[in-house]
Amino acid sequence: MSQQVWAAQALESFDAVVSATEGFRSRAGQRLMAEQVAHTFSSATLGKVDEEGGEAAPTRSIAVIQAGTGVGKSLAYCAPAIALALSRGTRVLISTATVALQEQLVNKDLPALAALLPQPFKFALAKGRGRYVCKLKLDRLAGTGEAEEEGDDDLFAEEEAATRAKRPRHETEARIQFYSTMAQTLSKGGWDGDRDSLDTPPEPEVWSPVAAEGASCTGKHCPAFSQCTYYDKRKELVGAQVIVANHDLLLSSLGARVLPELDNCLLVLDEAHHLPATALDQFACSMDLSRITWIERLSSRGLRIGALLEVEEIADIPKHSAQLRQTLQDLARIVMDVYGPALKSQKDTWGPARVRVPRGELPEPLIAPLGLLAASADGFLEALRAISKALRAEMRDKPEEAKRLSTLYAQIGMLAPRLEELHATAQLLLQDAPQGADRSFVPAAKWFTLEVDGDFIVVKAHASPILPGTTLRNHLWSAVRGAVLTSATLTSCGNFDFFLREAGLHGDESTTTLEVASPFNYAAQGTLIAAETRADPKNAAQFTAEMVDALLHDIARVEYGALVLFTSREQMRQAVDALPTAMRSVVLVQNALPRTQLLKRHRERVENGEPSVIFGMQSFGEGLDLPGRLCESVFITKLPFAPPDDPVGEARAEWLRAVGRDPFSELVVPATAIRLAQWVGRAIRTEEDQAHVYCYDKRLTRTSYGQRLLKGLPPFALEQRAPL
Repeated sequence: MSQQVWAAQALESFDAVVSATEGFRSRAGQRLMAEQVAHTFSSATLGKVDEEGGEAAPTRSIAVIQAGTGVGKSLAYCAPAIALALSRGTRVLISTATVALQEQLVNKDLPALAALLPQPFKFALAKGRGRYVCKLKLDRLAGTGEAEEEGDDDLFAEEEAATRAKRPRHETEARIQFYSTMAQTLSKGGWDGDRDSLDTPPEPEVWSPVAAEGASCTGKHCPAFSQCTYYDKRKELVGAQVIVANHDLLLSSLGARVLPELDNCLLVLDEAHHLPATALDQFACSMDLSRITWIERLSSRGLRIGALLEVEEIADIPKHSAQLRQTLQDLARIVMDVYGPALKSQKDTWGPARVRVPRGELPEPLIAPLGLLAASADGFLEALRAISKALRAEMRDKPEEAKRLSTLYAQIGMLAPRLEELHATAQLLLQDAPQGADRSFVPAAKWFTLEVDGDFIVVKAHASPILPGTTLRNHLWSAVRGAVLTSATLTSCGNFDFFLREAGLHGDESTTTLEVASPFNYAAQGTLIAAETRADPKNAAQFTAEMVDALLHDIARVEYGALVLFTSREQMRQAVDALPTAMRSVVLVQNALPRTQLLKRHRERVENGEPSVIFGMQSFGEGLDLPGRLCESVFITKLPFAPPDDPVGEARAEWLRAVGRDPFSELVVPATAIRLAQWVGRAIRTEEDQAHVYCYDKRLTRTSYGQRLLKGLPPFALEQRAPL
């Protein structure tokens, strides 16, 4: 079938769904987006191509589509993509950034679409392994609340050992009861083993000991394999034509065969503006230089298990182990010798003290120990791989001993990822400009942190790439054939250039862009009030005091729902402290309640005709859907510039300046524009909404970069207000 026929049929499917949806209005922008999706996915060459056998090189086809609020982008990509996948005998992989959108797709959008498309299809939700329980771990802990067998102590992190020792008896008993109840509910079918389906998802320190992990999993050799939630969910993925995942899982599983092969599926990246940041997080790494007793435990287990299996490669484990421990101690000492004064001077700062390595050029005393560390870790890992291989062979040959062998495998697997992370961090820290490299060489960000954990001083080393685009180009786009990236905020200051660079698609001839305007009449539905202060926003103390006064004056007039977005915890704390007694019952503060409970209470108040104002920070600035009276006003306390002390951002700005570029104009302003557009986007959610957006930062209207920021916002009616 030709590309044109595929595209035409996909668009016909979209039109048929729109026509069959009761009360649904056709939207020109939505159809334009569906047309672009159909064209993009019909143009891509999927599957293996034999270029040596005379076949043409595969065609890559990627579309970057900004679809304004109200366009209905999920239907615009789902209907044509699924129709095309069914015609082409392939699958659709949809990746999102938030759980909320995943749930919307799986629980609402895809079931509705399945009822309307003539050809049936199955869909499934893909989550990381750690979202599911490991039955073996749970069974071990259900009896005692702690580890029962030798080697099980790693079911709890080493860092919590002191806390465990001091835990009151009643807490231990409560933990035992919790795991026991969880195990019973699982065995009786009252729970499916998914953390997210628990009525109250447990805190990380409670969940982590029973979470499934790839490093300690023996797969089909595990005695609990037939009852494994994770592998049951994997089976659902095999039979599904549409798989919904998230950006973290997509990037962390590249090459792991967890998700469909990217050269033979149709990839949709929704909430795509998160992709660059996710990429940096995925490829960053760190290592603890202080808490190192796990190395001795890993060494003793490797030797014991390797000897049982007669693995010759274990001979050098004692040498590697001793070298690693000594080298980490040396590194911690050298870091404190070089950076100690700077780290200790930050004791009053929020979070760990931090010092970044300028230009990524490590001091000479650190280089040799890091090289030794990388070599020792590599040798140790080779020995562990040999043990793992021998264990898997033994499981295959002696299935009757699966439980014992799985336990041995887990004892090594629970600690091996720490060794892998140590190796990766050392390698990235050692990355340096090759001899004769020009200024275009991009160094990694490198930094050290110091924090106090009880009586213990913890020193850590960190490293991260600084250009997400390069990382994505090398690891993701090199494998993808057909993709659509979409979000309501992909343009910045009026164009796609910043996002394309961040996402690794700038200059990619296979990539096209499309901007689909929102159907909302923003000029008639909303007003942007630039409420200026006398104080300069750069003068934090004076500005915050004046801003809080103006904010309290404005929120006192809120009749129904409102959202106030802050740029720092301190700023929000000062606003909360300044609330008059009468207003305290009206305000709901982020983290005072779990997010779902807070939003539920907000809705109840508004539905009862009472005012309700949410105080929140960055995470409340996007993905929050509060239509109508639930959010008639949005208050932006200050322009949402990224924190100035982010080490990756600092390193990137330093490199840009070194090559003669302006980081503020090229990086800071465009990133702020996308964040601000997201915040403003909380105001108008439907064609009936009426809302006001207040911004108390006079730089929005008084500076040249503020004018650039305004270009990226919806065309609200603009009202400027002098200081109160």
